[in-house]
Order: sequence, then structure tokens, then C-alpha cells
Amino acid sequence: MKKINVIELFAGVGGFHLGLTQASKKFEVVWSNQWEPSTKSQPASEIYRLRFPETNHANEDIAAVIEDKFEEIPNHDLLVGGFPCQDYSVASTLNRSGGIEGKKGVLWWSIYNIINKKGKDKPKYLFLENVDRLLKSPAKQRGRDFAIMLASLSDLGYAVEWRIINAAEYGFPQRRRRIFIMAYLKGTTLYDQIATRDKKDWILTEGIIGEAFPASTEYTNVREFDIEGNLDIVTQDFNKNRSIAESPFENAGVMIDRHVFTFKSLPDYNGAYVKLSDILIPEDEVPVSYFINADDLDKWNYLKGGKSEQRVNKASGFTYNYAEGPMIFPDALDKPSRTIITGEGGASPSRFKHVVTTKTGRLRRLTPVELERLNMFPDNHTKEGTDVKRAFFMGNALVVGVIEKIGKVLEKRIS
Repeated sequence: MKKINVIELFAGVGGFHLGLTQASKKFEVVWSNQWEPSTKSQPASEIYRLRFPETNHANEDIAAVIEDKFEEIPNHDLLVGGFPCQDYSVASTLNRSGGIEGKKGVLWWSIYNIINKKGKDKPKYLFLENVDRLLKSPAKQRGRDFAIMLASLSDLGYAVEWRIINAAEYGFPQRRRRIFIMAYLKGTTLYDQIATRDKKDWILTEGIIGEAFPASTEYTNVREFDIEGNLDIVTQDFNKNRSIAESPFENAGVMIDRHVFTFKSLPDYNGAYVKLSDILIPEDEVPVSYFINADDLDKWNYLKGGKSEQRVNKASGFTYNYAEGPMIFPDALDKPSRTIITGEGGASPSRFKHVVTTKTGRLRRLTPVELERLNMFPDNHTKEGTDVKRAFFMGNALVVGVIEKIGKVLEKRIS
């Protein structure tokens, strides 16, 4: 059996690793990297090592690894990563190195630099994940960041497809919207197929993402355009005149030779759905600390409720009107859950933490195991972490089932 060698960047606690290896035994993660800047403790990396002891794992700044220890990054067929959504977008040519670098966000450019430095040994396939707002950033130049990504990948020889997937719309237990990006190197069968097949059909059903997550034929807002100029020009000029007030990129699309074909897609799914109630542990197994204290209930109700009030900025003394709508409280049990955020842990009242009603009528927060289940991780995958850290890990994680489903199609199509 021919292995598909994988490197996993920004690995967290291993969502890509789990999804791909559950999809097929052909996927083998040969190297991974996880580094949390500005902190001495590295709990996510420690958990990754415990769960995947056979994987060669680096707990170092990826930029430093690329600069000083590049030979330690093995050649690979597939590069994967859920790169953090920082300001990775601002590109500038570095005359000294001839490469590109982000002023703040070296994280996207770390992916670029690995591919670029690999030269003729660059990976044939990329599988990336990010927040859906990537298509719309920055606010004053909508779509520029994604245009830079696509242009740089095209210049490296890749064709790209993308789709924003809400996991719950395909039966998974959490309403988590993320963009999934697949890229195929020139010379691969998948590159040639994108070049020759109907772009609409590729997005809807024939592409890797389309086969894994079919889209409805009821699509709208079809657009085609070219991304022109070097990366400096793309950075400075893309959508600068705002001829399109929002991003020109819709939630699904393909790009080859810098030509973009994109439209707004809708899911096509008729299967079963996992509800929040389906992942809950029995009430008598929930630690006492997760139940809502009656003394805190007024605070929870206030934070979850609608508001229209005057507030004062403590620093400037400026008075302003503040308004927000109410949230469902407690959370509905008969639907997939809301999105987990990194601040889900801890007992203090919060607008965004999940709260459910037990069969006996008590209110409680979700436990770490339940948060893991919402992202489709094995129970107690993160058990070595504190409860707050475990919630943080899941707020940063992806839905493993999405990776597994795409991985199954990818393995079949490239084998």
C-alpha cells in the first residue's frame, strides 16, 4: 500500500491527524508542528505528542524552523493545516531574499515558504482550513487577503478549489462555518481535471469538496475574474476601488492560472442530523462545578438577554448607546449546537458559553468531553489539560468529521 506522506502545520491537538488517519490508513503524518507564541507552557503540543507518539513533532516557531532547520521538514505529498487567522495578508517583496513575507502574519507565509523552498520537491496537494471571514478581509479592501493567497499559490503552480462548509448543514453536531481550501500542483490529475472540466460542475459535485459535500444546483452570484499583477500590486490594488462593495469571492469557487470562477452555493444534504442532546453525558456524571449557581442566574440572564442601554467608556468617559439582541437561553437541545469559542471554559457567567437544561430541570455548562464530541474528537482526547484549556483547544479546533469525509474522497482520487 503506497503511503500518502503528510505534514501537519499549526497542528493544535491534532484534528487533521485524526480526520485523515480515520479516513484511510494510507495517510501517514510524517512531521507536525505546533507552537503557541508568547507563552512558556505548550499544552496543545504536549497533548499532540501524547496522542501521536510515533509522529515526528516539532514544538518550535515554524518560521525559525524554516529559517534554521529546513532540512528537518521532510518531503511530503500533502501539506495540511488550520493556519491561525491573524493579519497574514500584507505582502511585500523582500529584495534580499526574493521571497515574500507578511508584516504581521508570518503564518500564511510560513506555508508559502515551505512550498517555495521545497522547489521541485514541493507537495502535490494542500488541504487548508480557516475562518470563513478570510474571504472578506480586510474590511477596507474586501477579498484582498484571499486574493493574495490564490495569486501566490497560482504562482507556485497550483490550482485551487474552496468551499465554506457549515458542519451542521451536513449532519454534524455543531454549527461551525469554516472555509476549506484544496490545492493541486500542476502535473497532477486533479490539476488537469480542473483545467478541462466544467467549473460549475466541479464545484457542485465533481471536485474533491463537491464529491464529499455535494452542493445544490440552486446557486447564485456567479462571477469570473482574473487576479492581476505581482503580489505587491495585488496587496495595494485588489478591489481597492470597491466596485464590488463586498468581497468578489463567494462561498465556493475554483482558481487556475489566476482565473477565478466563484458563486454562492447551498448545501445538498438529506441525511440524519446530530442534535446537541445526542452528545450529552448522563446528568449524574456531570461534576458539581458545571451546574449553574442560583446566585449567578441573574447575571447569566442579563448577559444572554437583549439590551439597549447607555454605557460609558472607562478610559475616555465617552457615553455611547449599546444594543444587542437576545440569545436562546438555555441552548436548544433539539438542534446542532452553536459554535464553540475559545472562552467556553470556566464557571463565570458569559453570553457565549453553552448552557443546557438537564432532565431534572437544572442548568449546567458543557463538560470538556461534550465539547470534544461537538468537534468529533474521541472522548478525553485532551484530558491532560485543565478544564479551561480543554475548552480553549476545542474553540480553536475543527470538526474532525469534515476532514475525514474530504480525506476519504482525496485518498480515492489520488491513489
